[in-house]
Amino acid sequence: MQLLVVGGTGTLGRQIVRRALDQGHQVRCMVRTPRKAAFLTEWGCELTRGDLLEPASLDYALEGQEALIDAATARATEPGSAYAIDWTGKQNLFAAARRAQVRRVVFLSLLAAAQHPDVPLMEIKACTEQWLAASDLDYTILQGVAFMQGLISQFAIPVLESQTVWVSGSPTPLAYMNTQDVARFAVAALERPETVRRSFAVVGPRAWTTGEITQLCERLSGKEGRVVRVPPVLLKAMQAVASFFEPTVNIAERLAFAEVTGGGAALNAPMDETYAAFGLDPAETTDLESYLREYYDTILKRLREMEADLDKDAKKKLPF
Repeated sequence: MQLLVVGGTGTLGRQIVRRALDQGHQVRCMVRTPRKAAFLTEWGCELTRGDLLEPASLDYALEGQEALIDAATARATEPGSAYAIDWTGKQNLFAAARRAQVRRVVFLSLLAAAQHPDVPLMEIKACTEQWLAASDLDYTILQGVAFMQGLISQFAIPVLESQTVWVSGSPTPLAYMNTQDVARFAVAALERPETVRRSFAVVGPRAWTTGEITQLCERLSGKEGRVVRVPPVLLKAMQAVASFFEPTVNIAERLAFAEVTGGGAALNAPMDETYAAFGLDPAETTDLESYLREYYDTILKRLREMEADLDKDAKKKLPF
């Protein structure tokens, strides 16, 4: 299939690209800065320069394509509001898809988005889902929660280096999923008629609280973490300050997401129907313990190899 992937340089997007290529699809990636996406060309992708806020570039990117997977989202480091890319940009993208007669669309959303209208990103995702449902596009919506990859910088590394682990709000169980597994669902949807014009929860095998993740990292690393829970009132204050300045509006909107991840209500869902519709085996899905164990096994082995090559003073600086 001739497939356009938007957001192909992101944490999830690059896994979708890799999976699509492995499955034999002809992949084109629309990127804002092609020179920063050279690795996609090396994998076998065609690159085209485009921007969700430049409709003409979208028409060019979609020319000759049969399907679209949208994995793009505003980065926390970008200035301005996420509404520009995640709402206006997506409307431009879907309008361009209709002009190009690309009806097959896979959209990455968030679980329980409609339940959090006060959180900007959740509101955007919920409204986009509603827009797709009212359109004539052959969409598939994947509703995820959070990626395991984000836990490396938030928990795994701080615990290993005896640094502070910062968490917020009430203990909230989240069903984290490996981006490689999310990519399996995104690409499988292209060839599964059962998934057309339907929405599916796409979450990990079980939900974990921040306390459980910290304990798991401590056990796997042999180190003890220091957990500091940030009071919700402080996050509210930071959000209010950030919202006053245009360059930090996106940061304020991201801080609002703490209402979801620290709200206490579990973000999880049954997956039996999803696996059946996509024709995938749940036994192949990565569980969080296996993911973190593999990370620690790899990093600790590398650190020990480094230790063997260092002198006595340098060894004192190693985190073990």
